[in-house]
Amino acid sequence: MALVCRVGASYGIRHETARWVCGSKESSFSTKSTSWDGRRTMQGLRLDGMMTKGGSKHGSRLVVAASPPMEDAVVAAEPLTKEDLVSYLASGCKPKEKWRIGTEHEKFGFEINTLRPMKYEQIADLLNGIAERFDWDKIMEGEYIIGLKQGKQSISLEPGGQFELSGAPLETLHQTCAEVNSHLYQVKAVAEEMGIGFLGVGFQPKWGIQDIPVMPKGRYEIMRNYMPKVGTLGLDMMFRTCTVQVNLDFSSEADMIRKFRAGLAMQPIATALFANSPFTDGKPNGYLSMRSHIWTDTDKARTGMLPFVFDGSFGFEQYVDYALHVPMYFVYRKKKYFDCSGSSFWDFMEGKLPALPGEFPTLTDWENHLTTIFPEVRLKRYLEMRGADGGPWRRLCALPAFWVGLLYDEVSLQNVLDLTADWTEEERLMLRNKVPKTGLNTPFRDGFLKHVAEDVLKLAKDGLERRGYKEVGFLNAVDEVVRTGVTPAEKLLDLYHGKWGQSVDPVFEELLY
Repeated sequence: MALVCRVGASYGIRHETARWVCGSKESSFSTKSTSWDGRRTMQGLRLDGMMTKGGSKHGSRLVVAASPPMEDAVVAAEPLTKEDLVSYLASGCKPKEKWRIGTEHEKFGFEINTLRPMKYEQIADLLNGIAERFDWDKIMEGEYIIGLKQGKQSISLEPGGQFELSGAPLETLHQTCAEVNSHLYQVKAVAEEMGIGFLGVGFQPKWGIQDIPVMPKGRYEIMRNYMPKVGTLGLDMMFRTCTVQVNLDFSSEADMIRKFRAGLAMQPIATALFANSPFTDGKPNGYLSMRSHIWTDTDKARTGMLPFVFDGSFGFEQYVDYALHVPMYFVYRKKKYFDCSGSSFWDFMEGKLPALPGEFPTLTDWENHLTTIFPEVRLKRYLEMRGADGGPWRRLCALPAFWVGLLYDEVSLQNVLDLTADWTEEERLMLRNKVPKTGLNTPFRDGFLKHVAEDVLKLAKDGLERRGYKEVGFLNAVDEVVRTGVTPAEKLLDLYHGKWGQSVDPVFEELLY
């Protein structure tokens, strides 16, 4: 999502130079006094770091525009350079005392009486109700309400109406879990009066794509038309999946690299621990995490395990090189989405987009493009851990706890890197492809992934213990999974074949928020 600063017609920026030292590289970024008149190096850039999406309701405001991404009145005075794009990523570096935890989760809304997915009209009523009762600002696309904002939190809609909370950047897991609880309380307070419930699962268990409403967001129409050209499961990804992810900071380029590598290596373990999508179209689908499997045939140009992250030359610049060649979806200009699917951001940098010849990108375009890349770990000005299925509220707190314990403690992070140092590219890819089906029982070397998960969970607990915030209890939700080797999805399958009499309908009650 893009951030728009509005103060009357222009916004003055005082002269200063921001400087980041990342690994062995040092980047400077001059922000000379200017109004929003087209200085490419300032447009859409948030100098205060990770995930800052908030603002006050009165006077000068920061307005999150989930879609459209940004009012496009600013025209770049001079074209962006590759160095600008690298500096954008490097601007995320921050000292450890400023590291924060940002949690995002999606959930399926459904009519309690029919179990059918919510229609857009119901979603609009729900958003308006939450806004009015709990003092959220509305986000509009034309005449349609498509999200809410309050401080540094936002609520947005995925293509099939999946309801997403993008949480504020918070210091502790206690704050994160309190935020989740507050959000669920507010949503339920309005939804229950409407006869609406919300389901915590990774894949729509009952309804087909044809049963799911399409949200009135211009970017999704472009994606919906493009997906079938590049994979067989892209529409399933758009309309029938839900995830929970955590966004974490880094202090330098070297720190980013270490966390990126640890995150990619550990992602299949997170997928197994949180596997929670075993049903499709009312019956078992053969997977424990159908959501994870879907990403393997969505669009290979923008997904996967990014083996180049493990190359000795990897850094911010190499990720920029990768992203520049990932096909684009759209550009937003003059309150309209232009279909640029298949063109690269390099084409855009050179003014060679067929849909917009002679047009050059802004940093906001770059920021939006980065959100359309979907690897298992994604780099923006922070790192996103993207491998887990959506689930019930206790697991919404456990997922960030797992990653904070591993990546925000130096000892645990180094132990993870030591543990995985000799894992080959082929082994990492094997785990990524097999875990969605076999979970913790995936064979690995001389044992099973369950045995690795036992060691990793201990590292996560130790890391949380050393943080000193009494956060270890948030991992209780995955303790039993690791101890028994039985994933949440396997528990659901046992219920399906037993108590539920081979019906998926009871899952709507079992995993109701």
